[in-house]
Amino acid sequence: MNTAQFTPAGTLTAEDLGRIHLIGVGGVGMSGLARLFLTRGLPVSGSELREWPSLAGMRALGGTVHMTHEASNLDGVDTVVYSSAIPQDHLEMVEARRRGLRVLHRSEALAAAMTGRRTVAVAGTHGKTTTTSMVTMVLQQAGADPSFVIGGEISEVGSGAHHGTGEHFVVEADESDRSFLIYRPFVSIITNVEADHLNTYGDLATLEAAFAEFARLTDPDGFIVTCADDPGGRRLAETLRAEGRRVHTYGEAADADLRLSDMVSSAQGVRYLAEIDGRSLGEFRLPVPGRHMGLNSASAVLAAYLLGLPVEAAEAALGTFPGVRRRFERKGVADGVLVYDEYAYHPTSMTLALRTLREVAGEGRLIVVFQPYRLYRTRDLQAEIAAALGIADELVLLEVFGPGELRQPGEGSAALVEAVPLPADRKVFVGSWDDAPVEVARRARPGDVVVTMGAPPISLMGDLLLDALTARAGDGAGVGPAGDPDGPVATAG
Repeated sequence: MNTAQFTPAGTLTAEDLGRIHLIGVGGVGMSGLARLFLTRGLPVSGSELREWPSLAGMRALGGTVHMTHEASNLDGVDTVVYSSAIPQDHLEMVEARRRGLRVLHRSEALAAAMTGRRTVAVAGTHGKTTTTSMVTMVLQQAGADPSFVIGGEISEVGSGAHHGTGEHFVVEADESDRSFLIYRPFVSIITNVEADHLNTYGDLATLEAAFAEFARLTDPDGFIVTCADDPGGRRLAETLRAEGRRVHTYGEAADADLRLSDMVSSAQGVRYLAEIDGRSLGEFRLPVPGRHMGLNSASAVLAAYLLGLPVEAAEAALGTFPGVRRRFERKGVADGVLVYDEYAYHPTSMTLALRTLREVAGEGRLIVVFQPYRLYRTRDLQAEIAAALGIADELVLLEVFGPGELRQPGEGSAALVEAVPLPADRKVFVGSWDDAPVEVARRARPGDVVVTMGAPPISLMGDLLLDALTARAGDGAGVGPAGDPDGPVATAG
C-alpha cells in the first residue's frame, strides 16, 4: 500500500521556488503546472523522453525542455518538482538531493501556487477533470478570472492551466496518492466516491475515510458539495453533516439541495431543469451528451450559486462548454468512420462513456480500442472492466499500461480479453501497438464509431486510426510511425 506523506500547504509561495525544474514535464499534470508557473512569469525547465503535444506550448511560453534525463539539466535550478510516476531513484531525483536542492511533489508545488487564493478543489473517483473545467468556465464567464490547473486541456482553449488575476484558484485534487490531503480548500467538490486506487488505500472504507479527511480540510467559512445520487457521496454528506459541517448536495434525488429534473441526453447534448430551495433556476443545456455530464455540470451550478455568482453566468458557460481533451473528444472522420478519444479506465466511467457513445453511434456499431491502465486495477476489477467492454460491438485490446509494476503469471490483457462477454470473432488482443490501426481498418465499416479509451499513451492512437482508415479509402495516405507506447514512463506526470 502506498503510504507517501506530503507536506501540508503552508506559507511557501510560487515565487519562493526560484528556478523550477519539472521531471517528466510532458505528462498532463506536470505540463499544466509548468504552464501555470510560466504564465506567472517564473523561470521553468523540464525534462522528457518523448515529444508530447504539450511541450510546444511550454516552449512558446519561454520554458526550456530537455529531451534527455541527466544531471546537467539541474544546473542553475533551485526547486525540482516530481510526480508520483517518478521513482525516487530517478537520476535527476538523486542528483537534486545530492546538490541539496528543494525537492517537491507536484501537489506541494501546486499548493505553493495557491497560497493567498480562495481554492475551489474538485475531487472524486470520476468526473474531476470535466467538473474542474466547468467550474473554471463558469467563473470566467462571471468575470472572476480564476487561476486554474486541470488534469486535461479544455478543448478549443488548448490549455489546462492559467495564472489569473482573481481571488479564486480552481484545482483538480488527486486522491490516487493521498496528495489531495495537503490542500486547504475554501470550496470542496466531491463528485463521487467509488473503489479505486486500492494499491494506495487497501479497501473502500479507507478510501472513504480519506475523502472525509479531505472534506474536513475545507475552510469553516467555505462549503462542501457532494452528489446525492452517488452512494459514496451520500454517505460522505451524512457523515459530515452529523459533524456540523456545511454540506450541499446536487442530483436527481428528491432530497438533493440542487435538484435536477426532466434530464434528457442525446447525441446533440444534454439538458435538464434545476431548482434549489423550491426556486427554479431554469433550464441548463450542454452541447456534449451524457447524463454524467449533466451531473458534473450541476456541481458547477451549485458551487457558483453558493459563491454568489450570477446563475446566468453558469447557464451561458455550460451552454458553450466545448468539452475536455481526452474526455469524449472527437478526433475526426475517415472513410465514413467517426473516431473519438476517451480517458475512461475505471469500469464505472467506462460504462457511462460507452453508453453515451452508443447514443452517438445510432444505427452504426461501436468499436472500442482499449488500453487498460495499471495492472492492479485490471486484476482487481477484471470482471467489472470486462462487463463494461461488453457494451462494445467490437473490441481491440492492447496490453496493460503499468509503469513500474511487475506482471505476475496470468495477469494482463490476455486474461482480460477472455473475460469480455463478446463472441471470439468480435474481440482481439493485439500484442503490438502497430497492429491496432490495421485491426481497426479491417473491422470498421462506414457509419461505425471507434473510440480509443484508457491509459495516457492511447491518446496518441486516434490520428493513426484516421490515417489507416484514410489509406483504406484509397487516397494514398498511410499509417504513420507509431512509436513505442510502453517506453520510459517519466512522462506520466
